[in-house]
Amino acid sequence: MNLSSVAKESKSVQSDGLVETVENVISLLRGESGKIGNHTVSERLVKLEPAGEALVIGDLHGDLESLISILKNSAFMQKMNRCKDATLIFLGDYGDRGARSAEVYYTVLRLKLAFPEQVVLLRGNHEGPDDLMASPHDLPLQFQAKFKENWTAAYSKVRELFAYLYNAVLVDESYLMVHGGLSPEITTAQDLAHAHLTHPEKEFLEDLLWSDPNDMVKTVLHSPRGAGKLFGKSVTEKVLRKLNVKILIRGHEQCEEGFKLNHDGKVLTLFSRKGAPYFNAHGAYLQMPLSEKFEKAQQLIPWIHKF
Repeated sequence: MNLSSVAKESKSVQSDGLVETVENVISLLRGESGKIGNHTVSERLVKLEPAGEALVIGDLHGDLESLISILKNSAFMQKMNRCKDATLIFLGDYGDRGARSAEVYYTVLRLKLAFPEQVVLLRGNHEGPDDLMASPHDLPLQFQAKFKENWTAAYSKVRELFAYLYNAVLVDESYLMVHGGLSPEITTAQDLAHAHLTHPEKEFLEDLLWSDPNDMVKTVLHSPRGAGKLFGKSVTEKVLRKLNVKILIRGHEQCEEGFKLNHDGKVLTLFSRKGAPYFNAHGAYLQMPLSEKFEKAQQLIPWIHKF
């Protein structure tokens, strides 16, 4: 896969081209089960082996320039070509808000097709089910502007994709990766794997997509976002202990420096885009060895790359 060529294609792709790409990825995701490369898939949970290297990218929100910059500066596509245990993990929120949403979806999905066993696509709150859609929802307007009268086919197909994206990544004894946050009721990995199946009776999926850590909250409070919760350090410690991991890695929140830490280093937030409408000074991504054991996110700071 030639990154420059795909980025160029993404700007000129028509509705039928995006639809075909999404259909191919949906077909691929439907077939993902059991052992696949360096990870094991159970429903909507990816269990990743603690080996090799991972590149973790947070919210992109239609920022194609940042995505291309991250992939070039990390040289991670070359590493995926050379090493089968190099894994690229997206934390969700690929589109909406930013002007190049369709282009980001196209490029990310082409990456998945090029490296099917090494690219993991998590679901963000901007890829939520109908009853948890973010508001305002800019994607229809962006697709109308790009695809004109053919926008509905592309938009509907991308919305169909959302249900196949993963709820979480689990690296045993090390990391839990989600888009948003934690539910205090999570007790097993199965709660993560089946969160989409138990929604809306249980709030697992809503919390995984929408909730935020807060250092001023003891347990949980209603979130000002209108969905999810603000959860405190005690919730983080309890859930991580139940899942036998040390650090929660997530996206979902704009960070002025591209990343932030919460709950005494038990939570790392990554925000991997810049520009309108967020205007953060920096974006950031994480490129780390999965075999090293870290107790707190402060130890990951040398592996965080700001731009």
